[in-house]
Amino acid sequence: MSNSDDCHVEPISKPTTEAARARADLARLAVWGMRCPNCAMRVRNSLLRLEGVLDAEVSHLSGTAQVLYDSQQVDLDQLVLAVATAGGDGRHAYRAMPV
Repeated sequence: MSNSDDCHVEPISKPTTEAARARADLARLAVWGMRCPNCAMRVRNSLLRLEGVLDAEVSHLSGTAQVLYDSQQVDLDQLVLAVATAGGDGRHAYRAMPV
């Protein structure tokens, strides 16, 4: 098994409504530690697992994440923590801060 095979991450999906998206807040995060598209997917999946996160676009190339979220259910500190816990396997370590 090659490194890229060992690092593969399946994307998760999270259906949302247009009404929820229209009411959502947008957070922009600077993200460190992503080295490949699989890293970006790992961070995206971790964000989407949070209750209140509607969508996330994560780029390893720019080191950024844009997150649509419901501020009544989740806050910026929880988004930053979700990025940090996306690694957690001893090989991947990520950190983030709002920009």
